[in-house]
Amino acid sequence: MRYAQGGGLTDAERAGRERIRMQAVDRFERGDKNREIAAALRVSERSVERWRRAWRERGETGVLSKGSPGRPRLSEAEIARLEGELERGPLAHGWVDQRWTLARIKTLIGRLFHVSYTVEGIWRLLKRHGWSWQQPARQAIERDDDAVEGVEAGDLAAGKSTAADLGAWIVFEDEAGQSMTPPRARTWGRIGRTPVVRVRGRGSGRVSMAGMTCYKLGQRSRLIYAIREYRGRKDEPKGFGWRDLRDLIVRARIQLGGPIVLVWDNVRLHLTAGMREFMVANAEWLTVFQLPTYAPDLNPTEGIWSLVKRDLGNLAAADLGEITRAVKHRLKKIQYCGDLVEGCLVGSGLSLHGGEQTTS
Repeated sequence: MRYAQGGGLTDAERAGRERIRMQAVDRFERGDKNREIAAALRVSERSVERWRRAWRERGETGVLSKGSPGRPRLSEAEIARLEGELERGPLAHGWVDQRWTLARIKTLIGRLFHVSYTVEGIWRLLKRHGWSWQQPARQAIERDDDAVEGVEAGDLAAGKSTAADLGAWIVFEDEAGQSMTPPRARTWGRIGRTPVVRVRGRGSGRVSMAGMTCYKLGQRSRLIYAIREYRGRKDEPKGFGWRDLRDLIVRARIQLGGPIVLVWDNVRLHLTAGMREFMVANAEWLTVFQLPTYAPDLNPTEGIWSLVKRDLGNLAAADLGEITRAVKHRLKKIQYCGDLVEGCLVGSGLSLHGGEQTTS
């Protein structure tokens, strides 16, 4: 079905104009001048000034056109039904992968409501109702959702009570690593030419990281970490052992100056006989709680690793030392930003307060 707008514009012509307006909005947000925008988009400065005025007054929706008067619209009830079907996922509607694309959503709307939208119309519809193009997080199929939902009311609630009774810090610990191959990060490129990041095919090694995010009501949130390089040499440890984690816990106690309620996952390294003996021998200042299996999103330290690896995106390192320096530099910057460390706790969906208090 083809829709025409005032002046006899076809769908393709209208879509082209909408793309220009969307590009103008992006440039407004970057702070580009009207003259630069007009030259880049090949439109008049008067048009750019009119769009900018509408953008200031009504935001992005003020810049985008109202569309064809004859275009079919979904009611609020139909929108609610559509959102419910989208949340069920593409698998529930017959697609083999778990990606919602504009074309697929267009097909779904046709199936559900027998209404035809353009792809650009789908984009505007979704954005208007709080949807965006995102990179999904991964979750293990083996994850126990009931155990995850019970964390706040169960183990973590007990941990908070213990920390309050002892005047202790709640400390979340986790490990991560980075090889010479950098994480892939999104970048701008010419349409039809996929950007290529050239990395060294030779060389091996790995940077191991162990970190602790530390929280206490009334105190600045803290980050304590350790780094180890593995270059593949004979008898060189590939990563952290339980003694390394033991020393990190002791260092955290010294730096924090008080008892610790330690929260971590149940990987084998945390369950060794030596670690268990250490925890029993130091029970007067160390209390340990374990997170559910396959629930890394409950650990705020995972957020720290995400911040670190974001800075490593597309890094063409010359050697392992450059990776190590980049990791250390980012972790050091995070250490001085208590708000970032606290934001990782908020991002995990956990809380240290019951309602009348807040973390500073």
